[in-house]
Amino acid sequence: MNASSTSGRALRGLGFLAMLFPLAAAAQQQPAGTVRGTLLDQTNGQPLPFSNVVVLRAQDSSFVAGAETLENGTFVLEHLGLGNYLLKASSVGYQGLRRQVQLTAASPTVQLGALKLAPTAQQLKGVTVTGERAAVQESLDKKVINVEKDLSSVGGTAVNVLQNVPSVTVAPDGTVSMRGSSNITILIDGKPSNSANSGAGGNRLEQIPASAIERVEVVTNPSARYDAAGAGGVLNIILKKQKKDGWNGQTTLNVGTQDKYNGSLSLNRRAGKINLFGSLDLRDDRYRSRSWLDQYTTLENQELRTYQRGTNLRHNQNYSGRLGFDYTLPANQTITFTVEPNMNRGLNTGTQLATLSGATNARIGSTFGVTENVDNVDGSLDYRRTWDEHKGRELTGNVNYTYLNADVVVAQRNTEGTADLREWKQDLDVSLHAVGGQLDYVHPLGEKARLEAGAKTQYQANQGTDDFLRQQTDGPSFDRLADRSYQYTFRDFVQAGYTTYQQEFGKWRAQAGLRAEYTRTHGEVLNGQGPFRLSYLNLFPSATVERTLPTADQRVKLSYSRRLNRPGFMQLLAFPLYQDQRSYRIGNPALRPEYINAFELGHQITVGQASLTSTLFYRHTDNAIQRLVRVDTTATRLYGAGAVITAQYAANFGQATSYGAEVSLNQPLAKWWRVTASGSLFQNIVTAATGNEANRRVVSGTARLMNSFTPTPKLDIQLTGNYRAAAVTAQGRVLPVGSVDVALRQRLFNDRAALTLRVSDVLNTQRNRSLSATDNFRAESYNKWESRVGYLGFSWYMGSNKPPKRIENQPQGGGGGFGG
Repeated sequence: MNASSTSGRALRGLGFLAMLFPLAAAAQQQPAGTVRGTLLDQTNGQPLPFSNVVVLRAQDSSFVAGAETLENGTFVLEHLGLGNYLLKASSVGYQGLRRQVQLTAASPTVQLGALKLAPTAQQLKGVTVTGERAAVQESLDKKVINVEKDLSSVGGTAVNVLQNVPSVTVAPDGTVSMRGSSNITILIDGKPSNSANSGAGGNRLEQIPASAIERVEVVTNPSARYDAAGAGGVLNIILKKQKKDGWNGQTTLNVGTQDKYNGSLSLNRRAGKINLFGSLDLRDDRYRSRSWLDQYTTLENQELRTYQRGTNLRHNQNYSGRLGFDYTLPANQTITFTVEPNMNRGLNTGTQLATLSGATNARIGSTFGVTENVDNVDGSLDYRRTWDEHKGRELTGNVNYTYLNADVVVAQRNTEGTADLREWKQDLDVSLHAVGGQLDYVHPLGEKARLEAGAKTQYQANQGTDDFLRQQTDGPSFDRLADRSYQYTFRDFVQAGYTTYQQEFGKWRAQAGLRAEYTRTHGEVLNGQGPFRLSYLNLFPSATVERTLPTADQRVKLSYSRRLNRPGFMQLLAFPLYQDQRSYRIGNPALRPEYINAFELGHQITVGQASLTSTLFYRHTDNAIQRLVRVDTTATRLYGAGAVITAQYAANFGQATSYGAEVSLNQPLAKWWRVTASGSLFQNIVTAATGNEANRRVVSGTARLMNSFTPTPKLDIQLTGNYRAAAVTAQGRVLPVGSVDVALRQRLFNDRAALTLRVSDVLNTQRNRSLSATDNFRAESYNKWESRVGYLGFSWYMGSNKPPKRIENQPQGGGGGFGG
């Protein structure tokens, strides 16, 4: 019985996801011929990774073998019989290449050397259209989303970009999650953004303009090469950095409805061995919202109810820059220096009306304001070394530093309903310094194996104050209340080392790795809970097996990884941060890491210009960190005046399990119309917070459908729909939400400029609504922010830069591996 008949029977009986197992056991013939080579870009000599190379029989063009190029563009086709063949190489955005190959007993191995592919070019009414990278590219361990082709984030930030990335969901408050887990690691250019993870106010993702992002790498089940933190996976945001000769650049101005403005300028100058690059981004936005919160509790045998409704206006100003250079040294060495200053100014003001029932029956009106002043600087120095005589061998190193200073003031004042109309303030001041370094080495072991190893260290020093201020009775001055004010210190030190081994044998590829991480954390809240010290050493194995199927262009992959979620300093330090006078969040120094075991089984098939990827996944979490809410009975008695005062916190509570399926399809329906669809369906099970009821479970999911149209050679139109089903928490559930976006781009002046128009949430359906309950507490919340926004933008391109173009008649998958 040969392999093809076995796989056919498996396809008919079990479906394409089950083909891994009968094919693994099938006997394979092992002919002796070998073909090797390297695919390069004809224009710049750069390697073309994750491209397709197939061998066909010369006499009938029947399929014999196929391979995918590695990251350095090399490929190997083995176990071929002697004879005449036709080799075909293809890469999205490039003209195909054909080469006659003859394998004889005297020369069973053929070294083709460098094969250079020319970019595709079509002449359309005097305008040359050059092919570019596909919107989605798959590899062994990640999925790469080239977001510069996505019109639905025009005028937005990194948050808007991630809203349209497969496997990713962005909540109304900006929380990013993957497959239902918000515990993910976000990297910027492959490095952790310490300012994004400080929790000190200011969202780093909201400070990155969408126009500055080139692509997003999605790693749903990371190998040992990646940090172990992030149960849900890793997102790596790659910023644009031009390397073309001479002067090149782009400037963009966007104007949005109801006072939203942003502009950017990026330039690069490459001459000889040095490439200088820089960018400047300015943003001035105003967003409006309305919300309500209904809370019930029983205190001293009396039911208390607090119903709050309000409106607010958020005004955010952001000024960010990026400056750096690449310098080429002898012996294939390159150093890169980058510095990124950022200044964020935010003001959130509003009014609130609270209706109290129970101990008192009152209506209390108030005004509030949140002021955020966040300044940070990220700097990095990168080094890279390769060897011409040893293809694939690479040494990279990085040193990075982050400084952040944040001052966040929350203020509120009653305007009616109480005798005391004095204002109170909470002033949080944070100063953070973080430094880290990483070294990675890749060593090929022949043509079919390679060894990777690396080490990393990261140190963070964080200190600050949290002062509670109360307006004096006889004037505008404020007094600091010592019993409600705090000072804190926090130190975090992580050391890690890893090694991975990858081997190819026939149609199989396997990778195994082990990572060790040591963490030491300590902190203290003066005038609060005493110091805490945590130290732990953990091992994190990972493994991946991939199989290329003999029929069509198909692959299956099985992977496993162990990961953890470390609590951050805002989750550990026990001092209250008030959101308003009736709710606050507080850290828990008893919090410990949670540990996750994750499995994935995936399948990918490319048929013509269509690509279909499907994945089954399972994730189990022990010592789960869950977000909880409780009634602060002491504060309710002392300060509530009949209102319910609640505290939000995190605790290790039981277990959590998530399993389900995910599918992604790229399909051209016509030369001018392409459909990209993705969706997931999964079940989440979490231990109920009450401890006396069954585990909470729900079937949830996400769906995204994007239609891309090119009615004329210079006009692109995009229509996108997103939906997120309901999800459970330890104490309740979050209700479903969906939206529809539309965008278009018209290229002008011989592709020197582009005019864009985007309308987000056309139907105005986005909102956040949640329910929660415990033995003695019930709450329902609603928040509707300004989500229907129109943006009009104009971009001017300098040098060899041109507006991104949709790929015509090209498969979107790239033909390799899985990204989840």
